[in-house]
Amino acid sequence: MSVKEAASETDTQPAGGASDERVRKVSFVSGLLSRPELGSVSGAILVFVFFALVAWDSGMFNADGIMNWTTVSAQLGIIAVGACLLMIAGEFDLSIGSMIGFAGMMIAIPAVFWGWPAWAAILFAFAGAMAVGFLNGYIVVKTGLPSFIVSLAFLFILRGLTIALSIMLTNKTILSGVGDVAEGDWLASMFGGEIGTGLFTWLGNAGWLETYSDGTPVVTGIPMVVVWWFLLTAVCSFVLLRTRFGNWIFASGGDANAAKNVGVPTDRVKIMLFMFTAFCATVFAACQVFEFGSAAADRGLLKEFEAIIAAVIGGALLTGGYGSVIGAFFGALIFGVVQMGIFFTGVDSDWFRVFLGVMLLIAVLFNNFIRKKVTSAR
Repeated sequence: MSVKEAASETDTQPAGGASDERVRKVSFVSGLLSRPELGSVSGAILVFVFFALVAWDSGMFNADGIMNWTTVSAQLGIIAVGACLLMIAGEFDLSIGSMIGFAGMMIAIPAVFWGWPAWAAILFAFAGAMAVGFLNGYIVVKTGLPSFIVSLAFLFILRGLTIALSIMLTNKTILSGVGDVAEGDWLASMFGGEIGTGLFTWLGNAGWLETYSDGTPVVTGIPMVVVWWFLLTAVCSFVLLRTRFGNWIFASGGDANAAKNVGVPTDRVKIMLFMFTAFCATVFAACQVFEFGSAAADRGLLKEFEAIIAAVIGGALLTGGYGSVIGAFFGALIFGVVQMGIFFTGVDSDWFRVFLGVMLLIAVLFNNFIRKKVTSAR
C-alpha cells in the first residue's frame, strides 16, 4: 500500500461537533479492496480449489507433491521479494535472471578451480553480485536513465560475461563438483541443506508420513530454499510496513520529488534496493548450486520476467508507490502450484507460458481497477 494509504485514521471531530469530511471512516469492504495483496490471495485460493478438484488423486497434495510445488514457489519467491520492493520504489531490475547465472559461476569457479573453501566462494559471490547491484542502481539514479534500459543492458552484460569467463577460465559452461567442495561447510549448509530432518524421520516412524519400503520418509526435511523464502518474506514485510525505511520505499515510488523535499534519501534507497535484488538473486543461485552440486551459465533464464510478474500479481503497480511483499509471496505460490499442477494433471507444459501471460494481463487490469476505485473514493 502507498504512504498515503498507510496513514492512520482518526475519529477526531472539529470544534463544534461538525463532521470534517477530510476525516472519513473507511468501510471494511473499501479497506479490503485497497489491500494490494487481495488479488494474489484470491487467485491462490482459486488455484488451490481448481487443482484440488482436478488433481487430488494425482499425488499433488501428498507430502512429496506439496514439497515439490513449495520448492518451485520458493525459488521464484526469493527473487520476487527483491523485485517487489524495487517496483514499489518505482524501478525495475531486468538483470535478476542473468545475475543468478553470474552468481552461481562466481561460487563454482573459485570453489572448484581455484581451491577456495565453499564459505569463501559464497562470500565472494555475494560481494561481487552486490557490487554489480550498486553499479546498476548508481547509474540509474545519477543519470536519470530509465531503470528498464539500464538493467536491460546489465542483463546482456552479465549473461555474456558469465558465458565468456566460464569458457575462458574452465572451457565449460556447466561446472560440477561443487557439492564435494561444500561437504561439511558451515555456510554452504545454509543454502543447500535441509532442516527438521529429525522431525520428519519421527513422523515417518510414527506412521504420520508416507515412507519408502526401507522406512525412509518421502520427505526428509524442509529445503533451505523454502526457509529463505519465508525468512525474506517475513523480514521484508516487516521492514516495508513497520519501519521508516519502508515508508521511504513507498515515498520514493509514489512521488520522488516530494519525498526529496521532505528529506527522504530517494537515491540511497533505490541503490540499496538494487543491491538487495542482487542479494536475492545470489541467494537463489547459492541454493541451486548446492542443491544440484553444479553451476550453469544459462541458469536464471527469463526469471527476471517471472519475478516481475509475481510482484505484479501480488499487487505491485508498474508506476511504483504501491505493492505488498505478502502479495508477491502469494504470486510466487500461484506460479509454483500451477507449474507443478500442470505436470501432475498431464497437461502439455507449454501451456504454462500461456498462463503466465494471462495472469499478468489480469493482474494489471485488476490492480488498475482497484487503484482507480480507491482513488475515486477519496
